[in-house]
Amino acid sequence: MVAVLYAIERPFMRKTFEAIDRHVDVESAFVPVRADARGCSDRITEIEVRDPGAVDENVRAIDPAVVVYNHRFGIERFSFYEEYPLVHLRHGASIGRGEISVTTETMLERVAAALAPGERWARAYRAAVPPDVTVAVVGLPEADALVDAPPPRERRVLYAPTNYMVGRGAYANTARSVVECFAGTEYELLFRPHPTDRREGPGLAVTRECRARIAELPNVVFDETATPTESMRRSDILVSDYSGSIAEWLHTGRPLVQLTDIDAPDRAVPEIGVTTDAIDLALVDDLYRNGEPEPVARRRQSWLEDLGIPMDGRAGERAASEVLRCRA
Repeated sequence: MVAVLYAIERPFMRKTFEAIDRHVDVESAFVPVRADARGCSDRITEIEVRDPGAVDENVRAIDPAVVVYNHRFGIERFSFYEEYPLVHLRHGASIGRGEISVTTETMLERVAAALAPGERWARAYRAAVPPDVTVAVVGLPEADALVDAPPPRERRVLYAPTNYMVGRGAYANTARSVVECFAGTEYELLFRPHPTDRREGPGLAVTRECRARIAELPNVVFDETATPTESMRRSDILVSDYSGSIAEWLHTGRPLVQLTDIDAPDRAVPEIGVTTDAIDLALVDDLYRNGEPEPVARRRQSWLEDLGIPMDGRAGERAASEVLRCRA
């Protein structure tokens, strides 16, 4: 019998579940809830289903002790959580995009437990959940491998922006200039568009154009590693915007550049690292040699205190413990 069932919506979301599952000591498996999530993990057993969209029917046929879900779109279409304990664990921890309010408004009245990345999220969860729902701060399981990872010092920069649709121009406005900034330099650039921008939507055209240009550049790599963790471990600097990758990157303690050229008039990139409208090689040189300026370091520390994300490498262990506690 499957005791812990992970419901995976998108292939890239498997990283959270895999980081938890290594600490689960009962039978576990995952069920795809969209067709493109089929076969996405080679670390967790997959339950093959005829129709991934038939979520209620699939969960009831599997009959798990607890279901773990890490997205929040379309939950109103399902009813399985009326019969099976549902644990919600965010996919990553986006900062500055309204993700906390969306989660509290769509998910939390339907769950048995809400596992928060940090105290910032937990405060909002506690204010929104019914009294019988457990709220626990666990951290970011997918970032455990980044804790205490030694900096590579190999002049390697990772560009990992949020996706075009959510980022409202962040990717489209910066991708080409980032590639050209590093073209022919002594740095290696790992160019890592969001998975959504590799397969669909208006971001796909940007990805194709940049990929063609990258093919001409020996020092720029189109990063196709399964998850960003290994690329983060190998990089000295992250260039992003307000992607969820920032919260993971904070576990490394390494310099962060945030590009602020976005098209959303009602949003602003939260200033955590060094902020700039456009990437500049002199800025990267200075960060590589000297690290973040003292005012930026103080600002980062203030953010870390407010976010309250435990960064001790045990997030997966804590999350697994909470999941197992919710078994019916």
